[in-house]
This record gives sequence, structure tokens and C-alpha cells, in this order.
Amino acid sequence: MQKQKWYIADNGVYSKLISVMGRKGQTRMAMWLFSEMRNSGCRPDTSVYNALITAHLHTRDKAKALAKALSYFEKMKGMERCQPSIVTYNILLRAFAQAKDVDQVNAFFKDLDSSICSPDIYTFNGVMDAYGKLGMIKEMESVLSKMKSKQIKPDIITFNLLIDAYGRKQSFEKMEQVFKSLLQSKEKPTLSTFNSMITNYGRARLREKADLTFQKMTEMGYRPSFITYESVIMMYGYCDCVSRARQIFNQIGESENEKKVSTLNAMLDVYCMNSLPMEAHELFESTRTTRTFPINSSTYKLLYKAYTKADMKELMQKLLVYMDKDGIAPDKRFFLDALGALGSSSTGKKSTSRKSGVRKQAVTAEG
Repeated sequence: MQKQKWYIADNGVYSKLISVMGRKGQTRMAMWLFSEMRNSGCRPDTSVYNALITAHLHTRDKAKALAKALSYFEKMKGMERCQPSIVTYNILLRAFAQAKDVDQVNAFFKDLDSSICSPDIYTFNGVMDAYGKLGMIKEMESVLSKMKSKQIKPDIITFNLLIDAYGRKQSFEKMEQVFKSLLQSKEKPTLSTFNSMITNYGRARLREKADLTFQKMTEMGYRPSFITYESVIMMYGYCDCVSRARQIFNQIGESENEKKVSTLNAMLDVYCMNSLPMEAHELFESTRTTRTFPINSSTYKLLYKAYTKADMKELMQKLLVYMDKDGIAPDKRFFLDALGALGSSSTGKKSTSRKSGVRKQAVTAEG
């Protein structure tokens, strides 16, 4: 393309190409494009450096990537046409928050206050989401206070990430208060709001609260998605209500909606977490025969890991035969995950044996 007479080097094109290479983990190609851009007579601007920073942040060596990103940031500050924009700050703030580098995050916020850029809702949501997913509630709340001091109102993404963060930490009083504030605001809940609450109530074995949340969702006119139904299936699994989970699963199977492999995996996971590998295998074999639900490598990986943990060698061998027939070749990660399950099974055997009698009753008991 560069050899064509009509070709004119363009920063926007290079910026997009560098971004694409970064997302694919092709950092060297991204760097080559950056070099080619400069050789073609283009002068890099802020968008190009933002793309370059993002490309480095996609690499596996996070410590090295963060150091490189920081060096580009300092370099940008010394070039008139490459001054950091709010997008630059947002990229770096989220990355360092994900790395739990609170001091550097605070340093960026301080630097931002003295710059010509103004933080936006994306600035605060990115940092709060990163802290929330890491369980760093105190730090998340500090950023929320900072956002409020800037007179920036929360949007639905803010409400959802707070609900999810508090739910993960089982701080349900705070989670419910955020949900109440959401209902009183101009924003409207999304399916993600309810899915998160149902899942986190389930993990805490608060079945009644999860059921009430699902009920409220339908009363408000929301139509459950396949993710919602999967959240409900998993919730019943956490609460030892296996028969109720299977009932929901069967309803999905009988519906005309598109069937997802993740739904099948959710039901299989429920059986496995309740120490019922034989029931899981029966469902797998019947599904494989009827093709009611799709099956892919994730299904095999889930079951092989569970069978390994339960030390069910016969089922493991059967699974490998099925994989071969379906043309699915296990990779290194497939067996490493199974070995990890084997390592954890020895510590969980005693508690599993004590619970197995109770959990087996759940298959026939009313959820």
C-alpha cells in the first residue's frame, strides 16, 4: 500500500493498526509499525502514544509493561504535540489500579489535577472497577468520594460495579443500599445489575434473597437473558438445590431460545460442585447424543477437571475417547488445570465425604 502513488501516511491509520496488534498480543509488530510510521514522515501524536501504551499493557509481563507505559507517559509530557489526554490518564489509572499500585494511582490523580485535562466518569469507573474486582473496597470507596467531590454523578456502570464489588465481598447491606440509590436515581437497572445480585446472594447461600431479586426483576418488566438463567442455575447449585437447578435447565432445553454451551456447563458445574460426577456424566452423555445443547472444549475441560478431582479414572478415560471422536485435542493447559484440581482434592476429601450424604439428597429434594 505504501508504494501506491495515492498513499499518504496517516497517524489515525497507524494508531488503529498499533491498537489491533496490541490486542492480539503482537507487541513487536506494534513497535515495528511505530517505527515505520516515523520513517514514513509521520510525526506521532497523543493517539499514537495511547495506542502504543495500550499495546504494551496487553503483554504478559505486567511489571515490564507498566514500566514501559510510565516511560512513554513521561516522554509524552515533554512533547508539545503529544501531551497526555484524559484518555491517556484513564488507560494508565486503570492499569495501575489493576496492579494494586495505589501510590501510583494517587500520583496520577494528583498529576491530573494540575494538568489541563479534567477527569470524567470513565476515569473513576475504570479505577473503581479495577479495585472492586480485586476486593480493595476501601480504595474503591476513596475513589468514589473523589468522584463525588468533582460533582460527577454516577452512571449505570458506576452503580453496577459498586453492586458487584460489595456483593463479591458479601457486604450485602452496602450492596442493597447502592441498589436502592439506583432505583431512586435517573438511571435504570440493567440485567447485569440483577445477574450480579443473584450470583452473589447464591455464593453466600442466601437463596431467599436471590429468589426475591429474580422476582423483582420480572415484576419490573425485565426479560431474563440466558446469563440470568445461568446465574439462577449456579445460585441453586451453591445453595444445594440441585433438583431446582435441573428444573430451570430443563425449562431452557424445552424452550425455543438459542441454546448456549455455557448453560450446559453451568448445570454440569452444579453437579460437580455438589459431588455428583455420575449425574454430570449422565447429562453430558445424553446431551452429546441428542445435541440439545452445544458442546465444546470448555465442557470437556470442566468435566475432566472434576473427574480428576473425584479420582474417577474410568470417566476420565471415557471423556478422552469422546474428545478424540469429536476432534478436540487437549492442550498443555488442559492437563495442568486437571493436575491443579488433583492437588486441591486431597485437602478437600475430608469435608467432601462429610457433605456427600447431604448433597446427594439434594438431587431429589425440592429446591
